[in-house]
Amino acid sequence: MALPPLAGVALALGLSAALPATATGRWGVSPAAVAGICLAGQLWYVAFGLGGVDAVRRHTGESAGEPAERGDLSRLFGLANGVTLVRGALYAVVAGLVVAPPDTDLAWVAATGYGVGVLFDGLDGYVARTIGTETEIGRRLDMAFDTFGFVAAPLVAVGWGILPVWYLSLSAARYIFRGAVGLRRARGRPVFDLPDSDLGKYLAGVQMCFVTVALAPAVPTPIVRTVAPVVLAPSIAVFARDYLVVSGRVSRHAVTLGSPE
Repeated sequence: MALPPLAGVALALGLSAALPATATGRWGVSPAAVAGICLAGQLWYVAFGLGGVDAVRRHTGESAGEPAERGDLSRLFGLANGVTLVRGALYAVVAGLVVAPPDTDLAWVAATGYGVGVLFDGLDGYVARTIGTETEIGRRLDMAFDTFGFVAAPLVAVGWGILPVWYLSLSAARYIFRGAVGLRRARGRPVFDLPDSDLGKYLAGVQMCFVTVALAPAVPTPIVRTVAPVVLAPSIAVFARDYLVVSGRVSRHAVTLGSPE
């Protein structure tokens, strides 16, 4: 469990050296320190989840004959997971800019960091499938950083006045959906499969591209705010649709039939 703090400290020190000496955050908080804390927190979150998975496997015997996915992140290193870690570090750098003032000279760092991270999204999975190194830890890292990026970048955009605060409903929707599904399971209620549709993935890609463009300093804020509700509404609607399906209120088969090929 020493890796999360080491990774966080390394990112914070590296970012402190790379940023201009005048790059200070609001409230006396360093963007580099926030970035390091965010990366360490994400790695701790993944390690904690893997510990729970291992406990279930030991209890059920599923780990027999299989290499253990340990909560100490011992299987983290590898080409595919390395790509995922770079993406997570980039998102952490973006998150660190939450404490930067709106008139910061580092605005290009947010757009570039998130944009490159978006380009890396999917590359790690492709590499893992190509060289045959798909692992549970890689899957969990990918999911954790995907969700984290959807929080960090919009939060920076809202903090800088680029996007309206209600745009954060997209970030909240992911957690609300997962919490509602978890609550159903805890109450012993049935949880049905998600619809067989790529619409959610397509809209997630649209959101990533939109936020990247929104963070670009050259893009006028009035245009971003005008387009924001048009981009946001379909994604919120898909979250609502998916919950209606997993809760059994809408037929998965009916939704799949109505989805685009």
